[in-house]
Amino acid sequence: MSTWTTDPREALRAGPDFDLALFDPGGTPVFDGDKKDGESLMEQRGELLSELQERLYAEGRSGGTRSVLCVVQGLDTAGKGGVARHVMGMVDPQGVELRSFGVPTEEEAANHFLWRIRKALPRAGRIGVFDRSHYEDVLVQRVDSIVPEEVWRGRYDEINQFEKELVDGGTTVLKFALMVSYDEQGKRLMERLDRPDKYWKYSPGDLDTRSKWHQYQAAYADVFRLTSTEHAPWYVIPADRKWYSRVAITEIITRAMVDLGARWPEADFDVAQQRAALAATMSTEALRESLDETEDNVREAMEKSVEIREEALELHSGEPPRDNAEQQRKRWEAVLEEALAQKRQLLEERD
Repeated sequence: MSTWTTDPREALRAGPDFDLALFDPGGTPVFDGDKKDGESLMEQRGELLSELQERLYAEGRSGGTRSVLCVVQGLDTAGKGGVARHVMGMVDPQGVELRSFGVPTEEEAANHFLWRIRKALPRAGRIGVFDRSHYEDVLVQRVDSIVPEEVWRGRYDEINQFEKELVDGGTTVLKFALMVSYDEQGKRLMERLDRPDKYWKYSPGDLDTRSKWHQYQAAYADVFRLTSTEHAPWYVIPADRKWYSRVAITEIITRAMVDLGARWPEADFDVAQQRAALAATMSTEALRESLDETEDNVREAMEKSVEIREEALELHSGEPPRDNAEQQRKRWEAVLEEALAQKRQLLEERD
């Protein structure tokens, strides 16, 4: 199966030399394949992403403090909603916190522009997804002259400080800008007018925003230049091909989750004691059936864990994990033997 020729985080990152004027929204940078290949890879990555997300969620439930924040920006029709449906739809929804930011309410407008953002930050163990974000305050408010220039210009530094604070507190910040071409946006807006099931997505105000295309391009260029930092870089995603933007974002999130290295939390209770207490509430027949199923259940989980480890290792960008697959299997085997021995003993005591 075709895949990435290099880490897309490097290829799509808005570095110091990034020039939006030279950017191709219809391209498929560093992906060696077509739509079918992209969809196949996305399905494969979805299984890994789901496992990693569950581990992060379990970590958060067990006292961990880490989280992930995905900021998704883009003009109308760029595909922001598709990221939530097609990318985050592959993981357990209880571990995802989605928030959309539209025109500020009266209460939000009366507070600092980051006030509503802070209230929506993901809790520990969660992946937060912002459909639009605090960047509206240096995009829309700039282009539409909602606030004076000296106000929005001062916000870049505030945003950088805010995001550094998040990263220092244990939140991985991933920022995605879905950049669609002018022609492709026109076609997508026209489709909304052609289809009765899409009328609800269209607003006459979309034409007003479209008329300010060049102003928005200039505003986005400044966002990339001034807020793509080492701790919270921008990934500029070509969005004319929806399949590509989705697989690119999936890959970047998955690799970031791999680098987090979340593990299943250790039990904070005496497993053997709790197993004995639970067994005391079970019939002999049910306990014997549990014994018969133990080996298959544990070995299946073990092989899945090893498989996930090997796949993650291929994407890991830092130091390799301390343990290898064989060591991982030995730990699982030890747990299995303990469970089998205790259940057999419990059954013998009943005979």
